[in-house]
Amino acid sequence: MVAKLFSFLLSMILDEVNLIHKVSEDENRLGLLNGTYGRIKTRSYDRYAPKKQLYLGNKCQVKDYPKPWQFWMIMLKSGNMDTLAARCPENGKKSEPFAPESRFPCFGEGCMNMPKMYHNYTGVHGNNTLRGSFYGSWDLDANVKSGVVVNSTSYFNVTWQKELGKGSWVFHFYLKTSSKYPWLMLYLRSDATKGFSGGYHYQTRGMSKIVPKSPNFKVKFKLNITQGGGPGSQFYLMDIGSCWKNDGSPCNGNVRSDVTRYSEMIINPGTESWCSPEKVAGCPPYHTFPNGTRVQRTNNASFPFDAYHMYCAPGNALHLEEPYNLCDAYSNPQPQEILQIIPHPVWGDYGYPAKKGEGWIGDPRSWELDVGRLSQSLYFYQVHSALSLSFFFFFV
Repeated sequence: MVAKLFSFLLSMILDEVNLIHKVSEDENRLGLLNGTYGRIKTRSYDRYAPKKQLYLGNKCQVKDYPKPWQFWMIMLKSGNMDTLAARCPENGKKSEPFAPESRFPCFGEGCMNMPKMYHNYTGVHGNNTLRGSFYGSWDLDANVKSGVVVNSTSYFNVTWQKELGKGSWVFHFYLKTSSKYPWLMLYLRSDATKGFSGGYHYQTRGMSKIVPKSPNFKVKFKLNITQGGGPGSQFYLMDIGSCWKNDGSPCNGNVRSDVTRYSEMIINPGTESWCSPEKVAGCPPYHTFPNGTRVQRTNNASFPFDAYHMYCAPGNALHLEEPYNLCDAYSNPQPQEILQIIPHPVWGDYGYPAKKGEGWIGDPRSWELDVGRLSQSLYFYQVHSALSLSFFFFFV
C-alpha cells in the first residue's frame, strides 16, 4: 500500500501566481535510514509509517473551523499475497505459512512488491490552473511510459486539477492490471483529521474536519466514468469505512479486537449478486427498508436479494447467524467486515442508483447521497444486536 501526500501554499500578487510546496521530495521519501529527521524516533518500519504521516500532517495542516484539515489521501493496494512468506497477519494475529491458493494471486517470490511511483508536483498552468499527478506501475522491469497501452504492464495514474477561484478539485483516475498483478485497487479518500481510519491500525490524517456520524451526513460530487474494466472490475460509487469493536466500543489499536467495517456501492452494471435464496451465506442476516421495516434473509418473498453483491462477517465474531461467510483474514491489519451493495430500487430513497446503468459510462451525473441515513439502515455485526448504535465513519 502506498499513501502519498501533497500540500502547497498559493500567493497571488496582481496577475502573478506563486505556488509554494510545503512538503519537499526529500520529506516524501523519508524512511528509517533518515534517523530522527522530523523528530521521528523509531527503528521499526511499522511504527515509522504512522509517525511519518503525523509529521507530514502537521506540515500540511490548514487552520479552519471547527477543526483544521490536512490533505486528500490517494491509496494504492495490490491483492497479491505470498502465502509462504506469512507477512500478513491473520485476523490481527501472527499468521503461519500455507500453500498457495487461487484467491491470493502470486507469481512467486517478490510478488508483494511496492509499485514504482512518479510524482509530477502540482504546478500552475496558464496562470490560472493548478495541476499535478502521480503515476507508475507494479511491474518493476516495465517501461512505465508505455504502461498505459501495453497489455502486459500494470499501470496507474491520478491527476488532480483546479481552476483558480472557481469550482472544486477534479480528480482523474486510471488503473490497469496485468498478468502478474491481476488484483489492484486505487482509492481517493477523505479521511478524518483524527482517529482510526478503516484499514489502518494507527491514527491517520485527512480532509474531513468533522467525523461523519450516521444518520446525519450527505456526500455531494460529480462523476463521469469514461471507461470500464469489464464485468470483473468493481467501481465504487461510494465507499465508507470505520473501525469499532464487536461490542460497539471504539477501536484503540488492538488489532485482535478492532474490526474495520466497509460498505461499498458497486456501480459497474456487470457486477452480479452473490446473494440469493440458495446462497444466503452471501447475504446480511436482514435488510432494513427506509420506513424501518426489517426483513430476514430467510423471507424469500420480501428480502431484496438483488440489492446486494455480497456480505462477509469479521473473523473474530463469536455469535454469527448460520450460514455465514467470513471475510478475507489477511487484507487488513485487523479483522474486517464488508457489505457490498449494487444498484436496486431499495437504495433510490437515499439518492443511490435505483437500477443498473445509472451513472455508468455515457451517463455522467451529479450525486447527492444520503450516506448517513443509508449507513444506519445497513447491517453490521455486533454482539448485542438489540442495541441501536450511531456509527462514526472515519473515511469516505
